[in-house]
Amino acid sequence: MSKYDHIKLSAYEANMQLPKLGLVIFTFGNVSAADRSLGVFAIKPSGVPYTDLSPEKMVIVDFEGKTVEGNLRPSSDTKTHAVLYKHWEKIGGIVHTHSTYATAWAQAQRDIPIFGTTHADHNTVDIPCAPPMHDDMIKGDYEYETGFQIINCLHERKMNYEEVEMILVGNHAPFTWGKTPEKAVYNSAVLESVAQIALLTEQINPKAPRLKDALIKKHFERKHGPDSYYGQS
Repeated sequence: MSKYDHIKLSAYEANMQLPKLGLVIFTFGNVSAADRSLGVFAIKPSGVPYTDLSPEKMVIVDFEGKTVEGNLRPSSDTKTHAVLYKHWEKIGGIVHTHSTYATAWAQAQRDIPIFGTTHADHNTVDIPCAPPMHDDMIKGDYEYETGFQIINCLHERKMNYEEVEMILVGNHAPFTWGKTPEKAVYNSAVLESVAQIALLTEQINPKAPRLKDALIKKHFERKHGPDSYYGQS
């Protein structure tokens, strides 16, 4: 038994949701699960197929990106996760995928416009796309700098990470997060669906208008507002 078994299991179960939801192929993604009281997170080992994963193979890492427990090399994106956990104290799970539609918008270097109520159920703003990384950052500690690429984008746009739980990294792919690994996975699936719907919307009508503010407010607040009435109490 290890004091980290609970987050190893949580990270394993969350990682196994990615192929089930069609968000990854082969080894193209990772989920981490944090324990704030212990100052660590569990993350998928690098390059290991999902079919070969087990809770025991999850790697425990601290918020500086250093391995605390585990015999396998952690995900190549570990330092990005570590930066986000260190600077955003209210998140407990992070997901990175190369899901098809969200990645296509990231490669196009475009925000995903808020066209409809499906989007507004989860966000009141366009899903941001962080600008491509500067050359000096690429040549430096790349995965570490990716964390700041994400943080800086939200800061520059005056967006709160507790409200906007997803981003596209320009020319790269999406990252999502949440209070739990389960919520981070949920956000990843929502992002992929919204990205697909937005692409189809622009193909049907290249001049499709942005959703009007009254509908954005209504749909977001009926799920998340103080007087929300979606779902069961």
